[in-house]
Amino acid sequence: MHDADLIRMANQIATFFKAYPHDEAVRETANHIKSFWDPRMRRQIHEIGQRADHGLDPVVIEALTQVPVPAPVTS
Repeated sequence: MHDADLIRMANQIATFFKAYPHDEAVRETANHIKSFWDPRMRRQIHEIGQRADHGLDPVVIEALTQVPVPAPVTS
């Protein structure tokens, strides 16, 4: 998936939960990513979050600390 698409999607999730108290917004953003994103998407968003120019909402960056990085698939 293109980085820009993942950034847009993650930021939309964070925007939805911004009406919640901060800690809950972070937790629910993390829960959504853990529940609905496949492992490749979760690995990719973690990689994006490591970049200086990631473009991710601060709620997403904080939520990613609660989302485990899936191990790469080896075949």
